[in-house]
Amino acid sequence: MLLTSFDPFVADFDRLVQRSFGWTDGNRARPGVLPMDVIRRDGEVELRIDLPGADEGSIDVTTDHGVLTVSAKRSEEYGDEERPLVRERVFGSYTRKIRLAETLDTEKIEAAYDSGVLTIVLPVQEKAKPRKVEIKGVGSRELTA
Repeated sequence: MLLTSFDPFVADFDRLVQRSFGWTDGNRARPGVLPMDVIRRDGEVELRIDLPGADEGSIDVTTDHGVLTVSAKRSEEYGDEERPLVRERVFGSYTRKIRLAETLDTEKIEAAYDSGVLTIVLPVQEKAKPRKVEIKGVGSRELTA
């Protein structure tokens, strides 16, 4: 597995919150958590994290001891004379931590932000990539006991 983020407490808590708020859609993200897709391709893993309305200068991506941390901030957009009547959009600071497998090359991570989506590309280390092993014919090599 290239990424791990399972926490039994969080899974149980998620189920409780989903029941409490009537969320039955399994694709619904927890409030305050940055929703993410993970895509595997030959030689790399790509993360796509939704950060709609995030202040571009506040986005931070770091790695430390096999943990990728993404943080961002979304500022309020109300003027001094404005008073919101309905407030459903979320503001504030957000952080998501993702444990990375040792097979990913954290020295070569690339990140880009476009149209509210942060894309992070994590290359797989050369030594972790699948390789074909040559099979030699009988008698091509003597085996010693």
